[in-house]
Amino acid sequence: MQTGTSSLVYWRQQGDVIGRYERGDISPSVDVVVKIADVLEVSVDYLIGKTSLALDKEALKRLEDISKLKEEKKSFIYNLIDMALRDMKTKSAYA
Repeated sequence: MQTGTSSLVYWRQQGDVIGRYERGDISPSVDVVVKIADVLEVSVDYLIGKTSLALDKEALKRLEDISKLKEEKKSFIYNLIDMALRDMKTKSAYA
């Protein structure tokens, strides 16, 4: 897969095919969907509209790291996140 300027040139060359995807004339293969998501730096779920959450690579890496932890440690981290979110929501409500 190309990066930077070469990616733009590549995708411009594929304009006709992408236009056919957009019109629903054809559907891309899973491999193509993954490549498009990679170029746009979004998840496949975001690209196909299954989520409105656009996670950047850093956020995804953090989630992957958490998923590899033992359940006890995952629970601890989730509790910390829940406490931080609750605190932020409370502050916003009274601001």
